[in-house]
Amino acid sequence: MLKGRNIRRRSGGVPAPALLMSAWLLAAVLAPGLLPAAELASGTKWATPYFIVEGPAPGPTIMLTGGLHGDEPAGAHAAEQIRHWPILRGRIVVLPRANRPGLAAGTRHLPQVAAPGQDLNRNFPRSGGGAEAQTVIGQAIWELTRREKPDWVIDLHEGYHFHQIQSKSVGSTILASRPGDQRTRPVVTRMLAAVNATIEDPRKQFVPLRGTANGSLTRAAAERLGANCLILETTTREQPLSLRTRQHRLMVRTLFQDIGMLGEGAPTMTRPREELGLRVALYDAGGVGGSGPRNVLEVMKKIPRSLTWRVGPSDIREGALTHFDVVIFPGGSGSKQAAALGVEGRRQVRTFVEQGGGFVGICAGAYLAAANYKWSLKIGDYKTFCEARDIPGAGRKSMWYRGPSSTVRMELTSEGRRILGDRVGAFPVRYHNGPIVSPAGFDEIPDYQVLAWFRSEVVRYEPQTGTMVNTPAIITGSFGQGRVLSISPHPESSRDLRAMVARGIQWACGK
Repeated sequence: MLKGRNIRRRSGGVPAPALLMSAWLLAAVLAPGLLPAAELASGTKWATPYFIVEGPAPGPTIMLTGGLHGDEPAGAHAAEQIRHWPILRGRIVVLPRANRPGLAAGTRHLPQVAAPGQDLNRNFPRSGGGAEAQTVIGQAIWELTRREKPDWVIDLHEGYHFHQIQSKSVGSTILASRPGDQRTRPVVTRMLAAVNATIEDPRKQFVPLRGTANGSLTRAAAERLGANCLILETTTREQPLSLRTRQHRLMVRTLFQDIGMLGEGAPTMTRPREELGLRVALYDAGGVGGSGPRNVLEVMKKIPRSLTWRVGPSDIREGALTHFDVVIFPGGSGSKQAAALGVEGRRQVRTFVEQGGGFVGICAGAYLAAANYKWSLKIGDYKTFCEARDIPGAGRKSMWYRGPSSTVRMELTSEGRRILGDRVGAFPVRYHNGPIVSPAGFDEIPDYQVLAWFRSEVVRYEPQTGTMVNTPAIITGSFGQGRVLSISPHPESSRDLRAMVARGIQWACGK
C-alpha cells in the first residue's frame, strides 16, 4: 500500500520537508517548484496523497488526518493548509483527503462500498477484535499509522449541529480517545479556550466529550499504538467553510504551540510552499450568497497551476492576504461584506491592493470596491445608481434593486476582448441587482476603463428606465500598484462564460 523513498530538499541552508514519494508521481514531483507527495492506495480509485513534513530539530510526530467523511470538507481544507506551516521541530504526517471519492461526491461514506465497510472511520481495528483494518483505503491508512508511530493522532471532522444546542450531534466538540489521560486533558483545555475566545454565542462554543467511536482511527491508535488521540469536530450548520477551517487551525495551532512545534506568534495561515501560477483568496463569509463561492471555484478549474483557499474576515484581519496574488469577493450584499470585514479588514484589503495585489469583485464585490458608500473600499473611481425615489403606490424605493435574477445582454469592448477573450457581439449573461456605475470623479483614484457594456436592461420602477442600458457591465482600474476588476452581472454562473472570468482573474493579478 505504501510506495516510495525518502527525499529531502534543502535550499539556502533551510531544511525542506522530507516526504515519501510514490513511483507513479515521480514525473510530477520533479517538476520545478513542486514539493514531492506520497500516495496511499496507489493504483486504486481510493488513491490519495499524503505529506511528511520535518522540522529542523527533533521532536514529536503528529499524524493529522482530514476528510475521512466526505461530507465534512473543513477538515480536508484545514489539513491541506496546516501542511504548509513552518514547524520548529518534530514532524507532521498529513493526510488531507482520506476519503477522496467521498469528498468529490460530498457523501459521508466510501462511495459504492457496502456496510460494514462503508464508514471509513469505522474501518480500523476494534477494541477486543483483530489487528487488521477493513477496505483498501482503511488498510492503507492503518499501515501508514503503524509505520510512522505517531505520538499524536489528530483527526479533523464536522458535526451537523452545535452539540450544546443539539446533543445528538458532536459538532463543536473535542473528543479524546483517553479523556482521563493527563497528557491530553491539559492541552484540550487550552485548545478549547483558544477557539472559544473567538465565539460570542456561548451555545456555539466548543466543549469536551469523552471517548471516540469503536473502529475509529483515533481509538485504534490510542489502544494499539499508545498515541495521544483527539477528534476535533467543527459545525457545518450556518457557518462558512472558511470559519470552520479556521477553527480547526486555531485548535491545532494551540496543540503545536503547547508541544513546542510552533512559536507563540505563529499565524494560523501561511503561504503555500509550492511554486504555483496563481494563488487566490476567495472570500466566503458574511455577506456572501450561497452559490457564489461554488461558481468561482468552477471558474478556477480553468486556470492551470492555481490554488484557491477560502478566507473569512478573521483571516483577512490577521493579514492572510499577503499569501495570495488576488482576492475575490463574490455576490451577496456589499454592505454586509463590508460590515463583516470591519474597519481593520477593509484596511487590510485596501493595503493588499495598493501594494500590488489583485481584486475581483462580482456583483456585491463590485459594490464593495466602489467609492460612494461610507463602508465601501474606495479602490475604484466609480459610484453606483442607488438613490431612493418616491414611487407612486409603492413608497420610497432605492434604485439599486431591480427585482429577481434575470438575463440581460452584454457586449465586450475592444479592450474587453483583449483581456477577456475575443467574443464579438452582444450575448446573454445573468444579472441580479449588480451595480449600475458611472464615474465618481475622485482625483486620487485613477479613472476606470470599460471592458463590457450592458446592451439591455432590467427595470422594476419607472425611474430606472434607461439608466442601465449602454452603461458599464465590467470595468477595470488600478489602485496603487494593484489592479481592480469589477463585474456587475454574474458570468461566473454560466458554464460557457467561466473561461472569460478566468482570464479576468489572471489579468487582475498581472498573469
